[in-house]
Amino acid sequence: MVSQSRTRQPPSPNRSVVVCLDILTETDRRSPVTPASADSLWFATALLPDGWARDVRLGVAGGRIVSVETGVERAQGEAVAGAVALPGVANVHSHAFQRAMAGLTEARGPTDDDFWTWRELMYRFLDRGGPDEIEAITALAFAEMLEGGFTRVAEFHYLHNDPSGARYADPAEIAGRIVAAAGATGIALTILPVFYAHAGFGGQPPAHGQRRFIHDLDSFADLVSRCRALTAGLDDAVVGVAPHSLRAVTPDELAAMPGLAGEGPVHIHVAEQTKEVDDCLAWSGARPVEWLLANAPVDARWTLIHATHVLDSEWREVAARGAV
Repeated sequence: MVSQSRTRQPPSPNRSVVVCLDILTETDRRSPVTPASADSLWFATALLPDGWARDVRLGVAGGRIVSVETGVERAQGEAVAGAVALPGVANVHSHAFQRAMAGLTEARGPTDDDFWTWRELMYRFLDRGGPDEIEAITALAFAEMLEGGFTRVAEFHYLHNDPSGARYADPAEIAGRIVAAAGATGIALTILPVFYAHAGFGGQPPAHGQRRFIHDLDSFADLVSRCRALTAGLDDAVVGVAPHSLRAVTPDELAAMPGLAGEGPVHIHVAEQTKEVDDCLAWSGARPVEWLLANAPVDARWTLIHATHVLDSEWREVAARGAV
């Protein structure tokens, strides 16, 4: 059993949500406790912001931590949710709709199957699935994250359009469903609307399979604004932006992203596949991370997703700038 409580603190990568490890006595197991059903929770050990502590009582109201006491004996009848309380973990990269693809790519295929053939299957999967289905899938994925101890999710949201590629009547329809799923499950949400405009380096026209992702800068700016409005009532929500990759944006489009993010984060896929590295070299004469560091204001606001094929010198520069 895993249960979560959340503190009223500013959003951070280590949002202080309690994950209670299931090391209970048989007596404790007869009366399972969740934070929402108790006024206080007692732990033998807890990891707090200033380090490990023993004999910890967490005061709880409305499912949230409102007080912390250390070095206190357990009161008679006081709830024990677990032996160890740990901060929740942030999932910094999610495409929640892909939860419904689980298993579809596990069948043995041609010997030359790779990421790019997997991507084609993902495109075919998106030939169907409307807002109701996406909301249900997202809620399932978020609930499973909470069960696993993930208490904040950064949703890299690029499923914008309907299956034909047309805008929904509400251009933020799917974003709204993601926000609703976060609200229903209680996970803390960082929503990252994705700017996706091209099929390859140099501004290549998008492929048919990418039709549900596509925006221009004006429509994307409107989407980001709508996401801010959608999350206004969602506790601890953060809105950032995500230029999908150097393949999917031009240099001029990339330059617009930090301004659209405001004070929010910027996430980008980069150097995920060797083909991407080779194509970037052919286009620019530089490797993807090398080009990004030379041409974008990469700093502590930025998260480089995947970054699988990266040189040690590139890593050192990323770290020096405070990026993840």
